[in-house]
Amino acid sequence: MIDLTKDGDLWIVTLNRADKANSLTSGMLQELSEIAEAAQEARVLILTGAGKVFSAGADLDEIRSTDLALSPLWERLSGAIAALPGLTIAALNGTLAGGANGMALACDIRLGVPGAKVFYPVMKLGYLPQPSDPARMTALIGPARARLILMGGQKIASEEAYDFGLIDRIVPREDLMATARDIAADTLAARPEIAAGIKAMCTAG
Repeated sequence: MIDLTKDGDLWIVTLNRADKANSLTSGMLQELSEIAEAAQEARVLILTGAGKVFSAGADLDEIRSTDLALSPLWERLSGAIAALPGLTIAALNGTLAGGANGMALACDIRLGVPGAKVFYPVMKLGYLPQPSDPARMTALIGPARARLILMGGQKIASEEAYDFGLIDRIVPREDLMATARDIAADTLAARPEIAAGIKAMCTAG
C-alpha cells in the first residue's frame, strides 16, 4: 500500500490504496515513518498518492476498533519528514484530509491540483490534532485561518488554500509529478551540504 521508487537521490513515495481513498492504517504509518527516517540519504523526497485523493486521513475501520487516532506514529512520521536535510515536496494529487495533513504540513513545498479540498475535522470527531500540526499550519497561514480549519471544520478548496499560503502552487493533475520533478532538479544537482544549508537558513528563527 506504500510504493517507494528511488531514482538516484530522488525518492518518490506513493500512497497506493486508491480503493480506500488512500486512508492510512497503523501499518502504513509505520512503513512511512521508516521510509522517512531512512531518507536522510535522499536529496529530494516527493510524497504523492494514487488515484484522485491524496489521503482521506486515518482508516475509519481501524479507528473504530483501535486507538489509531491517538497513535504516536502520526507525530513520528511528520517529525521524520520535517527533520530531513533535503527538499521535501507534497505532490497532492487530490483532497488532503484529517491526520494526513501532518505529513504535508511537514514538507517544504506543497503542490495541489484544481478542485481538491483540504480539511482536518478533528473538532467534529472529538480528537486533538497531532501536537506539531497546528503550529506548522499557523506558521504557514496564521492563527485565524488555522482555527478556521481546525476549529471551524471548514473544507478549503485548493484555490483558497493557495490564497492562504497552505498550498504553494496549483498545477493540472497531469502535470503534477513533472512539476514536482522540475522543482527538485536544482536540489538534485547541488551539493548536499549547499541544499541542506539553504534549507536551514530558510527555517532559522
